[in-house]
Amino acid sequence: MNGVWGLRPQRVQGRALAFLPCLAFAPCPVQAAQLHAAEGKLTARIQARLTELGITLPVAQPPVANYVPFARTGNLVVISGQLPMSQGKLTSVGKLGESVSLEDGQAAARQCFLNVVAHMSAACDGDLDRVVRIVRLGGYVACTAAFTQHAAILNGASDLAVEIFGDAGRHARAAVGMVSLPMDAPVELEAMFEIG
Repeated sequence: MNGVWGLRPQRVQGRALAFLPCLAFAPCPVQAAQLHAAEGKLTARIQARLTELGITLPVAQPPVANYVPFARTGNLVVISGQLPMSQGKLTSVGKLGESVSLEDGQAAARQCFLNVVAHMSAACDGDLDRVVRIVRLGGYVACTAAFTQHAAILNGASDLAVEIFGDAGRHARAAVGMVSLPMDAPVELEAMFEIG
């Protein structure tokens, strides 16, 4: 009977003190309505932020080789390396310090991060509010041997992470120079997220 009303006795040293609400039992209709309303507000938070920033997430691209786009284990989601693809094409090609400018490299890193978020959305069944925090970004920059501004390039992704997710977007990071990247892309980005 107590479960019907969402109540159960609370005991201290074997004596019943009071009947208090308990969510372990079936919630009453008012509780259910409150929970549903709260869930609706939470679900809209990151999507509202994307709208405010004028961002429409791209369609998550399928893998280009023998791997999965993301892997989940426990409360962690690892997103495979993403290239700066938009509508099935690279937004830029070449190397930093050669044919790709600093600004174009940052824009490529930003596009990589948007693709990361698209896959993260798929991993969370469309509910990006499940993201507790971005744990790590790993960035790879195709560049000449003389190029040394890897960190500045990856700020294109890191800045956008904080713009979208706020403090939960602050992350550990690696920015590594490479001789080349798949499809002659200037940047590749992988990520690790914690979800709730």
